Amino acid sequence: MNVIEEPTEFPPRRYRIALTVGDHSPRHLRRIARAYLRLWELPQLTDPVELALTELVTNVHRHVPDRWCVVTLLRTDTGVRLEVHDRSPAAPTHRSATEWDEGGRGLALVSLLTDKWAVMPERTGKTVWCELSAG
Repeated sequence: MNVIEEPTEFPPRRYRIALTVGDHSPRHLRRIARAYLRLWELPQLTDPVELALTELVTNVHRHVPDRWCVVTLLRTDTGVRLEVHDRSPAAPTHRSATEWDEGGRGLALVSLLTDKWAVMPERTGKTVWCELSAG
């Protein structure tokens, strides 16, 4: 993992890291998100942010060939914005999962847990983002 920018204020309003996602990456990123949410005095967002972050990073691990991404956690005026940028142009798709399927619920969970989310195609891939309000 490589932190790609150093905070210039305290508490920092943004955390950004570039990494190649491995099996343990979601666990480490959840720990970091928890620490920032505590610092930002937003503990009520811990569970939904951790779950949304896990789903988006797991999608990179499963569907992006080089598994590289940039994760950004941003403190907004109303809550938190989470962004995961990767180099694959393929947009994530909603799947219909049955009760027996082991996967296919990630984007449905992100949709339920967040106030809004979207996919932004970019010249170098895409960014999947979501926002969660503290109110």
